[in-house]
Amino acid sequence: MDRALQYLSLAHKAGLAALGEEAAAAAARAGDAHLICVAADAAQRTWRRAESMTAGTNQKCLRLGCSKEALGTAVGRAQLAVAAFLDPPLALAFLKALDPPPPEDVTQALQTSADRLRQRQEEAKAHQRNKRRKKKEH
Repeated sequence: MDRALQYLSLAHKAGLAALGEEAAAAAARAGDAHLICVAADAAQRTWRRAESMTAGTNQKCLRLGCSKEALGTAVGRAQLAVAAFLDPPLALAFLKALDPPPPEDVTQALQTSADRLRQRQEEAKAHQRNKRRKKKEH
């Protein structure tokens, strides 16, 4: 779990994580949250709210096996119940570092999001390269 929490810390430092229930809810409403993580000892109300944030969307919700204190320590807080990853590749790396591994549907959905993002980035690079070379579009 320590290795996985390092990915959360990295996401926080890079500005690619929404920390706390309200920030995660705002990111989910905006469609920016790809994975919402809830601490094991978070209240049942918090878990239900996190699940409702992702209902009907391609966003995933996952209950972790660590406490609020462990989750908070990873990002420099005393406690943290809910965190959302805003970057699919980073969320996928977090999932792969979890022990025990998460359900396959969660991993597959994030893999698809990460692949789409990579494809869009490659297309944007190709477009910029074509603009520099002044190629005409058909």
